[in-house]
Amino acid sequence: MHAITIPEPGGPEALVWAPVPDPVPGEGEVLVEVVAGAVNRADLLQRQGFYDPPPGASPYPGLECSGRIAAIGPGVSGWAVGDEVCALLSGGGYAEKVAVPAGQLLPVPAGVGLKTAAALPEVVCTVWSNVFMVSQLRPGETLLVHGGASGIGTMAIQLAKAVGARVAVTAGSPEKLQYCGELGADFLINYREQDFVEEIREVTAGAGADVILDIMGAKYLDRNVKALATNGRLAIIGMQGGTKAELDIATLLRKRGAVTATSLRGRPASEKAAIVAAVREHVWPLIDTGRVRPIVDREVPMRDAAAGHRVLEESSHIGKVLLVTGE
Repeated sequence: MHAITIPEPGGPEALVWAPVPDPVPGEGEVLVEVVAGAVNRADLLQRQGFYDPPPGASPYPGLECSGRIAAIGPGVSGWAVGDEVCALLSGGGYAEKVAVPAGQLLPVPAGVGLKTAAALPEVVCTVWSNVFMVSQLRPGETLLVHGGASGIGTMAIQLAKAVGARVAVTAGSPEKLQYCGELGADFLINYREQDFVEEIREVTAGAGADVILDIMGAKYLDRNVKALATNGRLAIIGMQGGTKAELDIATLLRKRGAVTATSLRGRPASEKAAIVAAVREHVWPLIDTGRVRPIVDREVPMRDAAAGHRVLEESSHIGKVLLVTGE
């Protein structure tokens, strides 16, 4: 088979489509013939040499894919060769085949094309685990999403609205904010022109956001704490704005606030399986009925994964960028 390899860390040109050995499914795994993968920020970090795969994971980038089951490993039940699936991965999605723990498989939802399904696993599992399983967003509460037009952001808007929450988003252009509004976001904040702390206080009558989903990390830490409501929960899932910042404990104490930081890739398979099972139970029915849908900006050939990486680096996209193997 072929896969995107990274002989040396670097820019998008470091991604090389090359022949590699076929993976073999082990105990509890299935082999998926990949139809599409998706580009995530973690892939850019891996390409640059800053985010190695977990021990035992595929060395190739790619944290999600869609395709068809080509082989079943020992100890797997409930799946059959030929099933159309999408999968949460620890790596290996930028390839023509990938071995996947069966607990990280999901059926392709009704009404979603096989290629498009590659846009779902990573964002849905990230949003559901952080916003709902950890931060416990409830109906009537306010969620603030940074990067509302991203793959994560577009999914967070839809899921929060589906459970009856109010949603505020930040984005850097009128076009992106308009799209977020069309998805259901209630409050639109242009971070280039507005102070999101002031804006979120204004639209919540001074209360603040009950839950904040943050991709920026250090750069936004102080302002995120200020923007929290009493008993608010800040979920940090990215570090685009750096990794080190001072935290005003006094403000956090006064608000009885909570700060959590999670990553999905390095979790044990059992934890990933639990998240995937929760997603299948709670989110898949929403997708099956069309209340929630994957947002895909564009598709590029997988062999030209560099082009997909450039799109993310330019932040010119809305939703997800897919890498397709040729179908």
